[in-house]
Amino acid sequence: MRIETLDLDFQGKPHAIAAYLVFGSEGPVLVETGPASTLSTLLGRLAEHGVDPEEIRHVLVTHIHLDHAGAAGWWADRGATVYVHPAGAPHLIDPSKLVASATRIYGDEMEELWGQILPAPLDRVVAVHDGETIRAGGLTFTALDTPGHARHHHVFRLGEIAFTGDAAGIRLPGTRWVDLPAPPPEFDLEAWKETLVRLRDQALTTIYPTHFGATTGVEEQFDGLEAALEETAAFVREMMEADLDRAAMIDRFGDWTQERITSFGVDPRLLGTYKAANPRHMSVDGIVRYWRKRAESV
Repeated sequence: MRIETLDLDFQGKPHAIAAYLVFGSEGPVLVETGPASTLSTLLGRLAEHGVDPEEIRHVLVTHIHLDHAGAAGWWADRGATVYVHPAGAPHLIDPSKLVASATRIYGDEMEELWGQILPAPLDRVVAVHDGETIRAGGLTFTALDTPGHARHHHVFRLGEIAFTGDAAGIRLPGTRWVDLPAPPPEFDLEAWKETLVRLRDQALTTIYPTHFGATTGVEEQFDGLEAALEETAAFVREMMEADLDRAAMIDRFGDWTQERITSFGVDPRLLGTYKAANPRHMSVDGIVRYWRKRAESV
């Protein structure tokens, strides 16, 4: 088995979004497709490794957010089988609601950021449930239901390694900072804590987050994520209790996050990449929504 990290150069920034090319005894498997806007880059990366698109018969996506699965319809339309969480499968087959939701957020930037989102043929989408296995490329992947970032999130385990999507947070190569991607509408603090416990129990030796790249510092990343969960959710709640409006919260959150990233010794030139992988306003909106739902349920 061999695993190659494919840098999709999202928005011209290296190390923002990865896809993974996994070579098994029976051929290559693609984990994550990235957005449709980076499809040409992905195809170029495959060519660098001597892989023709027609050789990709199996595609695994951790969840259906556009930075992870935006090009899934293109691959399915070419005959690849796409494996996805059951709650995400209908939105790959008919992405109209997903596109409408994203368009409300991104407006005129939608096409530039995410490209054309194609529907996946029904017979090319396989919904995979928690604990089920996927036989692809001569390899056996196990799907782990891992909500918190989104209810429709899987981690795909392959022996002692795992492709973690966003479930292990965001950490750029060579840095110690673990960023928390908490977009609306499904960020769930309690569920993510349970996911983190489950991931720790897997005794993994290497993880492959989509943002970005393989790391053997598994426990260090999990520790950083645990801290980010507690501190980030608490900070947003403090801003809500201070009755700040959305614009003020986003500004203050951006400053707070930048100070924390800098305190970890992260090269300032990487701040833009962290923002591209995890827009600050999205996390504010997601965490605010979470706290408001919590208050309504009391």
